[in-house]
Amino acid sequence: MFKHLKAVSGDPLLALIVAHKQDLNPKKIDLGVGVYKNDHGDTPILNSVKKAEAILLEQEESKSYLGIYGAAEFETVIQNLVFGEGNPLITSGRIRSTQTPGGTGALKVAADFISANLKNARLWVSDPTWGNHESIFNSAGVEVKSYPYYNPETNGLRFEEMMATLRAEAKEGDVLLVHACCHNPTGIDLQPEHWNIITDFINERGLLPLVDAAYQGFGDGLDADLAGLRHMAANVKSMLVANSFSKNFGIYRERCGGLSILAETKEEANAAFSIIGQAIRANYSMPPAHGAAVVYTIMSSPELKAEWEVEVAGMRNRINGLRDKLVTKLAASGVSKDFSFIKNQRGMFSYSGLTLEQVHTLRNDYSIYIADSGRMSISGVSDNNIDYLCESIAKVVG
Repeated sequence: MFKHLKAVSGDPLLALIVAHKQDLNPKKIDLGVGVYKNDHGDTPILNSVKKAEAILLEQEESKSYLGIYGAAEFETVIQNLVFGEGNPLITSGRIRSTQTPGGTGALKVAADFISANLKNARLWVSDPTWGNHESIFNSAGVEVKSYPYYNPETNGLRFEEMMATLRAEAKEGDVLLVHACCHNPTGIDLQPEHWNIITDFINERGLLPLVDAAYQGFGDGLDADLAGLRHMAANVKSMLVANSFSKNFGIYRERCGGLSILAETKEEANAAFSIIGQAIRANYSMPPAHGAAVVYTIMSSPELKAEWEVEVAGMRNRINGLRDKLVTKLAASGVSKDFSFIKNQRGMFSYSGLTLEQVHTLRNDYSIYIADSGRMSISGVSDNNIDYLCESIAKVVG
């Protein structure tokens, strides 16, 4: 029955993780894995999460199913965090939100919804984008197109080319995916003026925006990071938002995310939400409970919420501080390349500007593991390894 099948190549980033684990060099550095790490190289459980779990252990009374959309009270948590408390879009009923198994689950449901209900819609993604975007939407039968984004010559944004491509090729009814903040994999974010231009274009062309908000709080702040998203939401008729709680709550393995749909009226939102429910039922039936219960417990307690906000700020400040240190130490190492652009990037990732040959040399000769694209996970840098990292880059780059 399966003799005709041929093995496919695995995810290259997962292979990178395995290679790092098997490396016996005591100086080895993992800059590939996409999870937050502290200065000891660990992915810690937040204190606010530990306290919430203790409360749940004491108070939880059932492990029964939640239902297709997850816990009903979690809808408000998603909306307040993503769109901002008191946002009139929430009180108007134009937004409906469902819990999902991580941000990936939210994107998968969005893909199924688009495929089944927005016939001939194509999805536009940045070049480059998160490695799983194309696979998720292709698996749902949605054609994926790309628009220019990263400029390897300047290590910056190709915004004019991005808009030129979209104006020339995007068709009415297409879906435009943009990253809310902390662009994965480049770390290069859209600025307020860019969000204004994109929003106007969406309205002019009749596109549906899909915003991927995976790293809220890791750029400039919980509210600042989603300012562009909130501007867009206030000025378009329809919108999809996929968000993740994995990073800002540190609950990666609990698989907790959300999918929100904004419609022109409350009635349209409810109708679309019922169809999203069908997509969920046919996909994973209903989401897991624990992660959402942890998030809800934190967000419904003023004390825990305040502690969580401090912890998010701590992670954000560490990452941004590492960017500054990295640029300073690389310059001091005598490296010929100007790496100052790393300071202006945001979030856990950086397109380092290293070539494929340089990446392979760092991996093979110095046990420094970076994705072939040159994408580095900044949180893998620490006070213990930053000198070795910068010295090694200087030797390789020259």
